[in-house]
Formats: sequence, structure tokens, C-alpha cells
Amino acid sequence: MGGRMKPNMQNVMKQAQKMQADMARVQEELKDERVEASVGGGAVKVVMTGDLSMESVSIDPSAVDPDDVAMLEDMVVAAVNEAMRQAQDLASRKMAAVTGGLGLPGGMF
Repeated sequence: MGGRMKPNMQNVMKQAQKMQADMARVQEELKDERVEASVGGGAVKVVMTGDLSMESVSIDPSAVDPDDVAMLEDMVVAAVNEAMRQAQDLASRKMAAVTGGLGLPGGMF
């Protein structure tokens, strides 16, 4: 056998089941996590959950020109994109803590 030991399949399965349970727990916890992105000096704020559900958008009327709809639309898009990036980073960090940074393919925390 050359000194190589076979992994105990029962232990491997137990570890896989524990990791799966931990991943499910983290996914549930992410629903309660919040990130906030703000653009335009606070003119537009977006709050998103850790599971990428947009919770709110707030617009400070005194900070935007009501006649410049295109700029307001751009700020909303920028705030949503930044909130999504932050939420994805949060999810990646939490899942990496569970998986030990296994580097599973995209979407497979």
C-alpha cells in the first residue's frame, strides 16, 4: 500500500453532511443580514439582504434634481449594483468559513 491510507468513507460522508447542514444554516442566516449601498453623497441608498433580495430604496429629494431623471436612474442602478456586490461578498465570506475555502464552482458555495 506504500503507506497510503484510504479515507474512511463513513467519516467523509459525515463531514459532507455536516458541511451541507452548515451551508444551509448560513444561507438561512444570510436572509437576516443586511448591506447598504449609498451613491451620490447619500442621494440614493439601497438596502439588500445577504441572499440578494432588495429590501428598500430611498431617495433624498433634496439631493437630486427632479428634472434629471436619467441621472437619478443611473444612481439607482449604481446603488443596486453596489449593494449586490456587497451582499455577494458577504455570502462568499460566510460560505468560505463553512467550506474552508474549497473553491467550489460558481453558485455551489
